[in-house]
Amino acid sequence: MIFKAKTFVTRIWRAAPVATTVLFMALAASAVFGVRAAIFWHHHPDWRTQTKDVAPWMTPRFIARAWDLPFGDFLQAINAPMPPPDGPMSLEELAAYRGIPLSQMIDEVNAFIDGSRPAPAEGDAHD
Repeated sequence: MIFKAKTFVTRIWRAAPVATTVLFMALAASAVFGVRAAIFWHHHPDWRTQTKDVAPWMTPRFIARAWDLPFGDFLQAINAPMPPPDGPMSLEELAAYRGIPLSQMIDEVNAFIDGSRPAPAEGDAHD
């Protein structure tokens, strides 16, 4: 098997040495970046378990998906228009649309998120 591979490499090298060099460089780069991606994927923590803060750039749909909230209930809680007048709106744009301060909008979102979380069990409380 190794003999056939060596013959194949020798044959393509004689036919096109530059193309063969480029081919092997591309294969090596693919292997390196593939291994890096696999290591990153294996060791990367789940973003859903990390602590997140609500930011002005976030849209209601993003927040509902990131915090696993019921989308319709969430839109009603923050008085978001459905459908939005000019496409997806960030919290900053939504606050301007409603005529309220951004801090109030973020407080409403955080209140809904906190109200949607299940209550901790008796044994889960840490002192």
